[in-house]
Amino acid sequence: MTDLSKLLNKEQFEAATAPDGPLLVLAAAGTGKTRTLVYRVVHLLERGFRQEDVLLLTFTNKAAREMLNRVEEVLPGSTYRMWGGTFHSIANRMLRINAQILGYERDFTILDSDDQKTLMGNCITDLGFQKKEFTKREVILSHLSTLVNKGMNLSSYLDNNTTDIAEYDAPNIIRVANKYIERKRELGAMDFDDLLVNAVRLLKENPEIREYYQNRFKHILVDEFQDTNMLQSEFVNILAEKHRNVTVVGDDFQCIYSWRGSDFRNIMDFPKRYPDAQIVKLEQNYRSSPEILALANDCISHNAEQFKKELRPTKKPLHIKPIVHRVYRDADQSAYIVEAIRACLLDGYSLKDIAILYRSHFHSIDIQLNLARAHIQYNITSGTGFFDSAHAKDILAFYRLIVSPTDYLAFTRAFGLLPGVGENTIGKLWSKLELHFNPSNPMEREKLLSIAPAKARPAIEGIINAYKEYFMQEKSPARESGFVINLLDAFYFDLLKKNFNNPDERRQDILELAQAIDKKDSLADFLADVAIMTNSELAEDSNMGAEADTVLLSTIHQAKGLEWPVVIVPWISETMFPSAKNENANIPEERRLFYVAITRAKERLYLCSPSYKLNYSGGLEPLEISCFIKELNKSYYEATGLPLDAVLKSNFGSYSGWSGGVSGKKPQIGGYGKWKNSRRGTSTWW
Repeated sequence: MTDLSKLLNKEQFEAATAPDGPLLVLAAAGTGKTRTLVYRVVHLLERGFRQEDVLLLTFTNKAAREMLNRVEEVLPGSTYRMWGGTFHSIANRMLRINAQILGYERDFTILDSDDQKTLMGNCITDLGFQKKEFTKREVILSHLSTLVNKGMNLSSYLDNNTTDIAEYDAPNIIRVANKYIERKRELGAMDFDDLLVNAVRLLKENPEIREYYQNRFKHILVDEFQDTNMLQSEFVNILAEKHRNVTVVGDDFQCIYSWRGSDFRNIMDFPKRYPDAQIVKLEQNYRSSPEILALANDCISHNAEQFKKELRPTKKPLHIKPIVHRVYRDADQSAYIVEAIRACLLDGYSLKDIAILYRSHFHSIDIQLNLARAHIQYNITSGTGFFDSAHAKDILAFYRLIVSPTDYLAFTRAFGLLPGVGENTIGKLWSKLELHFNPSNPMEREKLLSIAPAKARPAIEGIINAYKEYFMQEKSPARESGFVINLLDAFYFDLLKKNFNNPDERRQDILELAQAIDKKDSLADFLADVAIMTNSELAEDSNMGAEADTVLLSTIHQAKGLEWPVVIVPWISETMFPSAKNENANIPEERRLFYVAITRAKERLYLCSPSYKLNYSGGLEPLEISCFIKELNKSYYEATGLPLDAVLKSNFGSYSGWSGGVSGKKPQIGGYGKWKNSRRGTSTWW
């Protein structure tokens, strides 16, 4: 028998060796939950349970393989008889054996993402819709997946998501979705979500099969239970109904995925579903310094609904408190981040030791530009930097035409977005324009309208009017925002709603892009910076693997489960973090997200808070420091830069472009200075 008392701390040992029955293991950040799960499996096998008796459910097959491999390291021999994997992979194994009961062949096809898109596209055309003008197939599939996992009806779901899908498409989307379901049945195929839906159906509708699996799996272990959705929780509850030997491991402090269907109530209500459940808390943290843990504990204590627990450090104090740095505005924030990175490098850290974690993708726009300008190599978890994203490239194409009227590729991208405009029409339009599109020339409108198909003409009118207003204005922050708002209103936001399942977020990205353009003296300079950044060796380096010596840029959501010696979190200001993307922001979940960001840091933590941001009317909007900072005990962090409660008085109509970095100097409020524009004086003005 393995002496687990020598391999585990007291809390881990208690969880790993807990008696039969329901068990809730509350594994706080960095407390060794995987290690505990592995040794719980080892303990069960050494007690005499067979491999076949144990079911391990995880969220990635990689996690399951890692756990089973570690079991094999302790107990030599294969674990091939143990069922371990994702919810969907386990559901697939059940269905392969019993598919015929549900009317499928045992060798039924599982549609991968490309298959799903192809089939959905066929359904759209079969019903007589034009793919280019209809809501994009990926968007429909995304919404279908969401409603399945939330247990919602399609009609009611669409009624509650009219901002995400063009209202006029909703009835037709229902027709297409029903056709998609019908075609899957005809083909005897299932998509990813069908696996779990049909597995639950199999268990519910067939008592003999349900009893078989309930008898077989005498112990069920679930990893990351706080991330389960309604369907996954139901699957677990059905299988555990007989023996009730269900071990769930998770952390309510790290429940941050409600937007994709995770249900906070699954972990919080576990003791209600199983009143006899044993609860074990893992609180001994092996990751972070005592200084960082003190801040994390204080942060999460402000959530009312929680399982009370407190991270206890195992590491010695570093005598380095987390830093809360207050700057004037976002330009100074980016400068500070560059300085902080350079300071860490001088202290012996490498670039790969550093992560910049942000609440939303648009928070990284200015940071990416400044890292590139400072020749600091970086990697982005999504694999795509902001300026390589489709919506950024679309809007930049319209801007490129201002600087370069002969940019055929920009013209092709911009006007190829319009309904009914394909490759042939683009060629005809470009010829009509005599290979030169000057958006400042009012005569271009008539040339475009004479060739364009009728369905594209309203959008063209809107685009031309957007350019007209742009050239009529003097240089101001409102000019850039006004231009992209006009493009959004003309056609582009409808396009976002059809093409993406997060149109509001992408709209925000575009508005922030406009403000990034304003910070440059000229549009030409900005476009040159972007081109150099996206086409340089730096961009190639940005796509290197995790072992490359690069700073990592990531959303906090994507960073969950990871750790770095140094973590930098920007935009710790009200309306930015917590987010103000909806009026009824879920503050407890936002605070949990902030907690996750804090607990990624092992040694150094930098929290940066701008006092102002440019609003879309061209003025400076004051930003209070985040409520998550206000509620912290001041003894747990070091305040640097501007006073944390300082919001400097200004006329909100102008600014000096001050870039005080980390100096803490008082900015001077003044005019914009001279505007440089390579096209002024050469363009035809309205």
